[in-house]
Amino acid sequence: MEQETRVAVMSIIVENLDSIETLNATLHQYRRFIIGRMGLPYHQKNINIISIALDAPQNEISALSGQIGNLDGVSVKTAFSK
Repeated sequence: MEQETRVAVMSIIVENLDSIETLNATLHQYRRFIIGRMGLPYHQKNINIISIALDAPQNEISALSGQIGNLDGVSVKTAFSK
């Protein structure tokens, strides 16, 4: 039986550029759930802004968000479809 999925958008702000490699490795682990990704370097503030669209079971989205939120200098917020 297939698990029900939800569509979500994850907004990520990376202030510690040393965390980018770990962030990318984490996202790679969840690649089967990622619909699309957009990354914007904001050089004036020395940060990166990343948006991730996902279609995944809620527990997988929460696990990914938790892993990302635990990275040093990385903030994440997730918005879910109904």
